[in-house]
Amino acid sequence: MEIATVVKANGGCEADRRRRLRRLRCSVKDYAWGKIGSDSLVYRVYAANSDQPIDSTRPYAELWMGTHESGPSYLEDDDADGGVTLRSWIAENPEALGDRVLEKWGCDLPFLFKVLSVGRALSIQSHPDKVLAKKLHKAHPNLYKDDNHKPEMALAYTQFEALCGFIPLQELKSVIRAIPEIEELVGSEEANQVFCISEHDEEKVKSAVRTIFTLLMSAGPDTTKQIVSKLKHRLHMESQERHLTDKERLVLKLEKQYPDDIGVISAFFFNYVKLNPGEALYLGANEPHAYLFGECIEVMATSDNVVRAGLTSKPLDIQTLCSMLSYKLGFPEILKGSRIRPYITRYLPPFEEFEVDLCDLPCGASTVFPSVPGPSLLLVLQGEGRMSTDASADEISMGDVLFVPADTEIHLESSSDLKLYRAGINSRFLDSP
Repeated sequence: MEIATVVKANGGCEADRRRRLRRLRCSVKDYAWGKIGSDSLVYRVYAANSDQPIDSTRPYAELWMGTHESGPSYLEDDDADGGVTLRSWIAENPEALGDRVLEKWGCDLPFLFKVLSVGRALSIQSHPDKVLAKKLHKAHPNLYKDDNHKPEMALAYTQFEALCGFIPLQELKSVIRAIPEIEELVGSEEANQVFCISEHDEEKVKSAVRTIFTLLMSAGPDTTKQIVSKLKHRLHMESQERHLTDKERLVLKLEKQYPDDIGVISAFFFNYVKLNPGEALYLGANEPHAYLFGECIEVMATSDNVVRAGLTSKPLDIQTLCSMLSYKLGFPEILKGSRIRPYITRYLPPFEEFEVDLCDLPCGASTVFPSVPGPSLLLVLQGEGRMSTDASADEISMGDVLFVPADTEIHLESSSDLKLYRAGINSRFLDSP
C-alpha cells in the first residue's frame, strides 16, 4: 500500500511537471525592413526575453514564437531543459497538444506566433495554398522551405498600414483613367478591357485583372525604370497644383524606399489599409499583400513560404505569383474582435490553425482564460502580474513568452496595467463535433 502510494505520488508529480507552463526564449530576425534598435517593439520584447547581449544598432523585424526550424523557441533553463527546443519537448510530451490537435496536425504546433516591427515596406507577396506549396517545395526547396500553406492574421499594436487584395472594379476603372503610366506599360487595348465589363460578371473581371496585372508585373527593368521615373516626375509636378491622394503619396514614399521597382506602380492595384490598434486583418492563400509600416502581432499556419514580386531585393518569382493569385476584388474584412469575458477580446479568422485573444487587464484586476483542448502561446507586452494554474504559478512581466499545454485553465492577476496576447487553435475547430 505504501509503495503504491509513493508510485501514485511520483506519477502525479510527473504529470504536474508536464502540465505546467513552460517559459520560452525566442528567436529574432534582423530583416532590413525592421525598425532599428529601441525604436523597434521587437527589440524591446527580445531584450526582455533574451539572456544574451543585444546589438542596439541592428534592425529588429520579427520575433518568432513557436516550433518552426527557421526560428525555434527554446525552453528556458530549468533542470534538464536548458537548450531544448519547444518542438523537441513537444515530441517527448505529445499529450501537451491534446488529442484532437495531435490527430489533425501531428506532433507539432500548427501555428507560428510573431511580433513585427515594420520600418519600411515588405515585399509585394502572396502565400501558396497547400497544393502549390507542396509543388514549390519539391521543385525549389531552397526557396520554398515548407510544404504547408500559410494563412495569416495581423493584429495592430500601433497604427498599422498595409496593401491588401485588389481594389474594387469601380476604383480600378478610376485608377486606369487617372494613371496614364499603367496604360503605357500594359497597352491601351488591354487596359481598356476593364471598361467593357460589369462587376456582376465575376469571371470576366478576374480574367481582365489577371491579364493587366501580369503584363504590368512582367515589364522589363529598363521599361519599368523609365515609367516609374515618369510617374514620379508627374506626381511631383501635380503636387504643386493639387493635394495628392493618400495612394499617390504612398507611391512616392515607396519609390524612395525601392527606386525603379515595379511594385511602386502595382501599389495602385491594391487596397490601402490603415488599421487602428486593436484591429486585425486576415489573409488567406493566394491573396496579394505588403505590410508597409507599424507594429503588429501576427499569427499564421506554421510555414515560411513567400512568393515575392516587387518591393524587395530578395529573389522574385513573378510568374508564379501572377498565376497563383485569386484575383478577388474588394476591400478586405477588418476584425475588431469579440469580447468573450471581462477584459478578453477574441479575434477569430476563418482558419482552423489559429485564433488570438487580447487581454487588457487594469491594475489590480483579475480574469481567467478557460481550459481549452489545445495548446497556446502567451506573450506579455505590457505590465506585470501573476499567472497561475493547477500545476504552477508564475510572476509575469513584459517580454515573457509561455507555452500552455492543452486542458489548462489560467488565472491572471495584474499588479500594473497588463497587456497579454494568447495564440491558440481556432475554437471553431476545437468545438466542432
